Amino acid sequence: MMMVRKSKGIGERHQKILDFIASYQREHKHPPSIREIGEHCDISSTSVVNYYLDQLEKSGYLERDRKISRGMRLTGNTPLGDMLRVPVLGVIQAGEPIPVPSNADFGSFTPEDSVEIATSLMPGKEKGKELFALKVQGDSMIDAMVNDGDIVILKPSQDARNGDMVAVWLSDRNETTLKYFYKEKDGFRLQPANPTMKPIMIKKNELVEIKGKVVMVIRKMDRFN
Repeated sequence: MMMVRKSKGIGERHQKILDFIASYQREHKHPPSIREIGEHCDISSTSVVNYYLDQLEKSGYLERDRKISRGMRLTGNTPLGDMLRVPVLGVIQAGEPIPVPSNADFGSFTPEDSVEIATSLMPGKEKGKELFALKVQGDSMIDAMVNDGDIVILKPSQDARNGDMVAVWLSDRNETTLKYFYKEKDGFRLQPANPTMKPIMIKKNELVEIKGKVVMVIRKMDRFN
């Protein structure tokens, strides 16, 4: 099988994708599809495949033409730098809160996938920290450029400042949601970034558990498949 020479700092999954593109191109005389890459590399989400391809494109490993199907071509050998593997722990609702089991804990999910992020792309103060990821469902945060199918990268936190985008577990309601967080005189306001939706008002006597603050968003790119 044709192999792409590995450069220092490249992640294992990035390398597997490059190797597959090279071998597929050699056998079929054209590049693989996004879904074929995902199936071969054991990545269930096409948005995650697109994220890796986007990183490889930015770093000079391949070129992409999103106007055509299978529009990619292997090119250079610019290293990505140190990589950070972030587990995808589950799904978070960016819309109306969705029920979760009464004994739910964000840390108890078995990761169905993970993403590798070049530390050079992370906010400086977050590099090297323990992070986790959640896949977004719903469109309540669309004005914050967080859409259905996106993946949000979060740092674990039990506290938040006004205006932070947070993953929240509403213990009394057994529901989770992704919203902007604000402290109010009589409780808390979980504010969507969608003018068609109303905020969720939480009274002081209701339990609100902040699970993490959003530090990065991986965009869904299925429309380019």
